[in-house]
Amino acid sequence: MARRRKTNRRRKRGRFGFLYKLLSVLAICAAIVLAMTLFFRVNTLEISGGVRYSEEQIREASGIEIGDNLFLLNKFDVRNKLAEELPYIEEVHINRKLPSTLIIEVTECSQVFAVMQSGSAWLISPSGKIVERVEPAEAEGIPAVDGCELLAPSVGTSMALAQEYETRQDSLLALLSALEEREEMDLVGAIHLGEASIITMEYMDRFTVQMLYNADYAYLLRTARAVSEKLETNETGVIDLTREGQAYFRQE
Repeated sequence: MARRRKTNRRRKRGRFGFLYKLLSVLAICAAIVLAMTLFFRVNTLEISGGVRYSEEQIREASGIEIGDNLFLLNKFDVRNKLAEELPYIEEVHINRKLPSTLIIEVTECSQVFAVMQSGSAWLISPSGKIVERVEPAEAEGIPAVDGCELLAPSVGTSMALAQEYETRQDSLLALLSALEEREEMDLVGAIHLGEASIITMEYMDRFTVQMLYNADYAYLLRTARAVSEKLETNETGVIDLTREGQAYFRQE
């Protein structure tokens, strides 16, 4: 009987011990959350990377105010606000520097292409984002993309073509990505999507480069550059890359 009472006392102490530990952990967590809420507030906002947009424009578009809590800020919402209100911004990195500094680094698109449609020029970044609508005269000197029609274009949204032209859209974006990666965007004068099976690019002010849709554009760009380097500097013509593993040059 005495042994049973001792066992019951141990069990009670064990239950109370576990409850005490749980309450202690909860109290510590509550204290940490309270400290983060009360003490870690934005006193300094550092902004970098803006070229087209000023620090003040980026600060206002972010919606962040001095005194906001560092840990309760929704980074996803801040990125969305910046991308929507300042369309030329392509990437946003947000970091905290304790105890009171928030750092925003933005990357703007440096190259755009123009799609002429309905009396306007829609400027599109290499990622396919529509960044601005301007008058055609303002788009002079900007490389053009033709042979396509945008569906319901709107600044701040991604370009979209009719469903039957999905392959052309995917190929265009893949080509632009390859050009950007190779830092050759400024070598392109225009891109033509009018043909059913071939995407054509005006290249280096000397060549017309023909490629198939859904191709390996990084490889084809390397090939086009290799062909150009073997030619005389005054030669112009067509670089045909539509036949797998082979490149043909026709002088014009």
